[in-house]
Amino acid sequence: MADAPLSEAQDVSGLPGDAPDAGAHAVTHAGTEHAEPMLLGVAPPVAIVSTSMIVLILIALWKGVPKLVTSGLDAKIADIKSQLEQAKSLRAEAEALRQEYADKIANAEKDAASVIEHARHEAEAIVAKAEADTTEVIARREKMAQDKIGAAERSAVADLRTKAARAAAEAAKGLIRNNYSADADRALVDQSIGAI
Repeated sequence: MADAPLSEAQDVSGLPGDAPDAGAHAVTHAGTEHAEPMLLGVAPPVAIVSTSMIVLILIALWKGVPKLVTSGLDAKIADIKSQLEQAKSLRAEAEALRQEYADKIANAEKDAASVIEHARHEAEAIVAKAEADTTEVIARREKMAQDKIGAAERSAVADLRTKAARAAAEAAKGLIRNNYSADADRALVDQSIGAI
């Protein structure tokens, strides 16, 4: 075809910018028609690929691949459901624990307040008792001191009387020795007794 001489119509129609003629167009395209390729000379590749896909799908159906896929998906769904149930139960337990500890904290705060109030009352009672005991001890010690002072005064008075009596007796002895007169002795005894 390339060796054949071009006709005038073909030569003119091939120039750029010229409008092609209807008859010339048919000539140029009539010679450039392509044949569809064949695979191993039997069938076109599209038919072979389509057939092999259909055969593959039929084998997959025959071997039970959809059942395997659905059973795997069902198992996965059941696993996810059980995990969700576990998560719900864990959340419920966590909420219960949180509420329990919140209640314990509230009770602990109330208990701490009551313990503090009780300790304050006990401390006030201890302070009041200590003040009362201190006052009582002071009063007892004052009484003991007064008793000791009174006893010391009595003892001192008794000692003075004893000493005065001894001094009077000694003076009397001395006077009696010096003066054996009864009148002088009486005056001296009266004077000594009056001095006491």
